[in-house]
Amino acid sequence: MFLVDDLLMSPVKGVLWVFREIHEAAQQELAGESEAITAALSELYMNLETERITEEQFDAQEKVLLDRLDRLQAEAAAPEPEKKPAKPRAPAKRTRRKAMTKPAMIA
Repeated sequence: MFLVDDLLMSPVKGVLWVFREIHEAAQQELAGESEAITAALSELYMNLETERITEEQFDAQEKVLLDRLDRLQAEAAAPEPEKKPAKPRAPAKRTRRKAMTKPAMIA
């Protein structure tokens, strides 16, 4: 019996496994992008200290990098959309049945 259940559920399990792998790959890519932005910021600070770039160039590039980093962090911290609870069903309307009357017996 369990063998049959496993055979019937194997396509569903396979699809779920694929979705989990895609989710993990996306999470790793986001983490890698965040690290790359942080490394670019460090390099930018070093360029400013060694006077390879001006203050204005530094400010413009820093703003772009910090905006990207903030956007990534906001996406990672954003809660999943909440599911709306189902609307309660209205109670069924009761209809009054007309009392069935027996036809008057004609005497």
